[in-house]
Amino acid sequence: MQMNNSAIQSLQQQRLLLQMEYQTEKEAFRKQTEAMGIGRKVKRGDAWFPVSVGQSHYNSLNQMTIEILRTQDQDIEHNFEYGKPVMFFTVSQTASNTISQTAFKAKAKGSKDASIHYFSFTGTVSYAEGDRMVVVVPEGHALDLQGVDKPVGVQLSFDETSYRVMFDALDRVIKAKNNRLAYLRDLFYSKMAAGRFTFAPMSFPWLNVTQERAVNEVLRAKDVAIVHGPPGTGKTTTLVEAINETLMRESQVLVCAQSNMAVDWICEKLVDRGINVLRIGNPTRVNDKMLGFTYERRFEAHPDYPQLWAIRKAIRELRRRKKGRDDNFHQKLERLKSRATELEIRINADLFGEARVIASTLVGSANRLLEGQKFGTLFIDEAAQALEAACWIPMRRVSRVILAGDHCQLPPTVKSIAALKGGLGKTLMERIVENKPECVTLLGVQYRMNDEIMKFSSDWFYGGKVKTAPEIQQRKSILNFDRPILWLDTGQMEVGPDEPSNKEQFIGESFGRVNKGEAELTLKSLQDYFTKIGKERILEEQIDVGVISPYRAQVQYLRKLVKQREFFKPYRRLITVNTVDGFQGQERDIILISMVRANENGEIGFLRDLRRMNVAITRARMKLIILGDVATLTRHPFYKKLWEYVQEINER
Repeated sequence: MQMNNSAIQSLQQQRLLLQMEYQTEKEAFRKQTEAMGIGRKVKRGDAWFPVSVGQSHYNSLNQMTIEILRTQDQDIEHNFEYGKPVMFFTVSQTASNTISQTAFKAKAKGSKDASIHYFSFTGTVSYAEGDRMVVVVPEGHALDLQGVDKPVGVQLSFDETSYRVMFDALDRVIKAKNNRLAYLRDLFYSKMAAGRFTFAPMSFPWLNVTQERAVNEVLRAKDVAIVHGPPGTGKTTTLVEAINETLMRESQVLVCAQSNMAVDWICEKLVDRGINVLRIGNPTRVNDKMLGFTYERRFEAHPDYPQLWAIRKAIRELRRRKKGRDDNFHQKLERLKSRATELEIRINADLFGEARVIASTLVGSANRLLEGQKFGTLFIDEAAQALEAACWIPMRRVSRVILAGDHCQLPPTVKSIAALKGGLGKTLMERIVENKPECVTLLGVQYRMNDEIMKFSSDWFYGGKVKTAPEIQQRKSILNFDRPILWLDTGQMEVGPDEPSNKEQFIGESFGRVNKGEAELTLKSLQDYFTKIGKERILEEQIDVGVISPYRAQVQYLRKLVKQREFFKPYRRLITVNTVDGFQGQERDIILISMVRANENGEIGFLRDLRRMNVAITRARMKLIILGDVATLTRHPFYKKLWEYVQEINER
């Protein structure tokens, strides 16, 4: 019983930390909305201004939606995606007419601008792609937007719902008694052995030995199993196999992940495998293949849908004709409503009955569509990136849970420093890895990187246990006699007299750091390397490049430079510039990392979070070029070791 209490105390402590995080984020959002100009929000990808307001219509879920089109700054990557709450605003015509767009942005950088007016309602993104977004708005408010004669904008709003759902999940698990949820809670917070089935291992000749072991461990687990997948080790392949095998024993499973992108990725692989997937929520990439397995698209495609649509239309007509209501108005309305409900229930029963996998984000698993649904197994992908509270959301619906991810890569995002120090960043996956190492299977063979690129990461993060697959081991660099890793010490590199300094600069408290000289050197190094390879070969072999920086401001600056340089014009499709988080789960032939930090005091800020660097350096298949100020970075033991490792390789 003691154990039960300690689990409950820990979860209560988490609730307090989550409350701190909630307050911090809410306060930051309030300050940002008051103080940060529209121009900055647009640059950060958190707002579109101005927008063109398009058609409104009812979607298949009977929600009023409105189409929003971005008309400027279309090259900026934005942060709008399914499920995110948004606010609309107008800017007074005088402000917009009298000031050019750039000047308006500059003006809006100052204090709260009286010419900005926010609408009283919030909407929810139904889907967003490129410069088009569909937003669900409360009934009756679409006209507010369509009838405005001032320029309209849209910005991300504070996400109250996600927090509410996480608090509910924690409360439920804290209060749980004598049920499966209480059992899992007490198990995860103790050294008690997890239950296992025993049977002879199954053989999967198309998997490697560690992947095969992982699938068998998933099948043997009564309560919990963890698939620990370092970079390039085929975690998704293993997970798809484990889900497929579980479906030989269970009629349906629940698959969740922290982000929409991670859910999309696993759904796509399951669909390729011929598994019937029902995706709750909309994908981040809007194409027919991805939309084909969404709940909304399936709902519309159901043979009973036209009848349901006709009834809903009749209900709306009836409500509109308020005048001349006769005595049986209410009876008619009730009859139509109960018929519509009956049809909805029937369509849902069919959709959920056919699906073998129900997939959603962790927060999305609280959707009312899943009310009353129970599953034997829950699979959580990218579990090391999710707050523990989020993992408990779907757990009340299941009897066992399989977590997959890598706690040596990107951690969950925590904004409150106090909450982070208190341990909010510790994930459920980390907790179980500590308490139950016997439940963990490490995937130990990687298929992505040249062996010398992988070796450093394997030694530092995985105790040397990750080996390179024989067929990749000799993965040659792009050029003969080329070393796969290079660290260019930007502190020792010359910048031209007309070029910016290669010391870091701080620009705006919420926008971060930039090192313009290092950005120039990064692109110069890429240009030199491309020249060595030769244009014909790059285009023929589609040699792709990732330019990574941990700092968002540097990413924006690098993107601008790539766009301006005539040299890179033919290669633009092959070059991606993004933050470390933006490259999660991806790989490229060539990776350049601009480290940014260069100062007298050896301050490296959040570069101290080595998990981020693990992600950055393991994206490269054949060539990794690090650009950073050695004097600043090598005061930290990790970077000192990495610098020595690179020197040693290049001296061989």
